[in-house]
Amino acid sequence: MNKKPKILVVEDEEAIRTGLADVLIYHGYDVDVAARGDIGLTKALSGHHQLLLLDVMLPKVDGYTICDRVREQDKNIPIIMLTAKSADEDIIHGLKLGADDYVAKPFSVAQLILRIQAVLRRSQNNILDNQSVRLSNGVCLDADNLSGNYKNKTLAFTRKEMDLLLYLNSQHQRAVSRDELLNKVWGYDKQSTIETRTVDIHIAKLRRKLEVDHKNPECLITIRGAGYRLIIDTQAIEKNAAE
Repeated sequence: MNKKPKILVVEDEEAIRTGLADVLIYHGYDVDVAARGDIGLTKALSGHHQLLLLDVMLPKVDGYTICDRVREQDKNIPIIMLTAKSADEDIIHGLKLGADDYVAKPFSVAQLILRIQAVLRRSQNNILDNQSVRLSNGVCLDADNLSGNYKNKTLAFTRKEMDLLLYLNSQHQRAVSRDELLNKVWGYDKQSTIETRTVDIHIAKLRRKLEVDHKNPECLITIRGAGYRLIIDTQAIEKNAAE
């Protein structure tokens, strides 16, 4: 018998916390809960969970801090943020700290379950091999260490950012649509009707890290009507092939 995935729900509103626990148990998950951020942080760092569901506004310690502390210890555990704040800067902040996705309150329970299933499916079936990639502008990516190098400057990436770059690299000869990225990198079903801007936000974050001028990208470009394309150093590929 497969062990049930254990989800930690850190939410201070009792009605939401209890409702989420009941729904998750109904869908076959093992559930742990915390009503305060400090308690949630201790539980989140225990290593006993397969996914963290974090409210942003919490007493004692907020969800952003929990996410940041967990990512210092574990780069791979899936994290979904629950936020009443829908402004881009708040969402970007959570994703920058390493969250895999966000859900804005009020939310549909059915949509939340789909996102949880997608994130868990993706984390359990990572098909991307760790590798080194050199982009057209000279940035070198080190997937093993979630890092990059550009003119002796070290760049840091989240697990999701690197997964996105690796998938775009694997398809570098063509543009990749937003829906394909949601399917291949985030694990959403192709028929999913989930509304999320997480792809666009991740692309914007990556451009700020990779591009000399993020408003005029040269290596992570948009192909109008088709999607995104990663421009890599073809000479490096030919050299590696020759070796």
